[in-house]
Amino acid sequence: MRKLWILFAQSTTVALGVLFIITLFKPDLLHESLQPQSLTIQQAPRTETGGLAPGMSFASAAQKVIPAVVNVFTQQTIRNPAHPSPQDPVLRYFFGDRQDARPRQVSNLGSGVVVSANGYILTNHHVVAAADQIQVALADGRTLPAHVVGTDPETDLAVLKIDADKLPAITFAQADSLKVGDWVLAVGNPFGVGQTVTAGIVSALGRSHLGINTFENFIQTDAAINPGNSGGALVDAAGNLVGVNSAIYSRTGGSQGIGFAIPVSIARQVMEQIIKSGGVTRGWVGIEVQDLSPELAESFSLKNVEGALIAGVLKGGPAEVGGIRPGDILLAVNGKAVTDSASLLNLIAALQPGQPAQLTVARKQQSLKLKIQVGRRPVQSALESAVEPELN
Repeated sequence: MRKLWILFAQSTTVALGVLFIITLFKPDLLHESLQPQSLTIQQAPRTETGGLAPGMSFASAAQKVIPAVVNVFTQQTIRNPAHPSPQDPVLRYFFGDRQDARPRQVSNLGSGVVVSANGYILTNHHVVAAADQIQVALADGRTLPAHVVGTDPETDLAVLKIDADKLPAITFAQADSLKVGDWVLAVGNPFGVGQTVTAGIVSALGRSHLGINTFENFIQTDAAINPGNSGGALVDAAGNLVGVNSAIYSRTGGSQGIGFAIPVSIARQVMEQIIKSGGVTRGWVGIEVQDLSPELAESFSLKNVEGALIAGVLKGGPAEVGGIRPGDILLAVNGKAVTDSASLLNLIAALQPGQPAQLTVARKQQSLKLKIQVGRRPVQSALESAVEPELN
């Protein structure tokens, strides 16, 4: 027992001696051994975090697009109905003397984009709708009268023409080149204060079911868009047109970081048709549809909820003649899959009137391919589409 105690004492003495030497000559070794292990995090370089690199500016993009964006001023004459019987004391009691029966002028403002050097300007339909007079203020200070070449209420687009040439026209970006997270600039005339540039990013693509237009495929951005920006340009960081600013979601009437622009692919297609023929021609088959819910898909024994339920078929229309029936599930148009009622509307509108088309439908758990002759879609405003069932 004595030997064990002597051995323990000697070992303790040696350990204390080693600890004393380490503390005296290598204190860092003891300090590091007592520290907890550090957490290693991979940090991306500053230029890859989505922010602007030092010294980067949108000045060149702004200088490129500003000359091609114009201010649009409109005037509309409002004629109030005359007093039905100004001498009738009863009517005078309820209606008053109606001194406001005289016509009055209502002014509106918006923006537009010069799309060709010879004076064609792209803007929103709601900017020029019902206008009696339209004036366009160019970036060089000139103000010229404009006339409407044509409008498309269903996409809220319009084309104006001014008598001028050698104008600075905007450059169109490649269709579908935009991605969520890309920088964009909104250029227009908010609240009539003058040409203004705001910056933001693309918040989302393909926004629909908003109840703004009949055909919806919006770019959503947090670049500040306010009243007066309508019809102005949404451009990428290089100053190329990616969309036409059209609407905002706001509870105050001002920008709250949710703005919507019509993609350049749609704007260009509509613009070219208007310039060529004065209007837009779309396909139509005469069906009323609704989205498939999971419950409806289950009741029809469908594996997924893609497609659109045909709720009604116009008697004598192209769909009925081609064999389409209420209750069919429309799965594809000319081989292109139908995801919901909004995608179906766009697919049918893209069809050429007078040409045959193949519709793939599900009926009683069978897939059928039916050929129809595409008709021409009647002109219909967005308001009418929102009030009445839509016939595609």
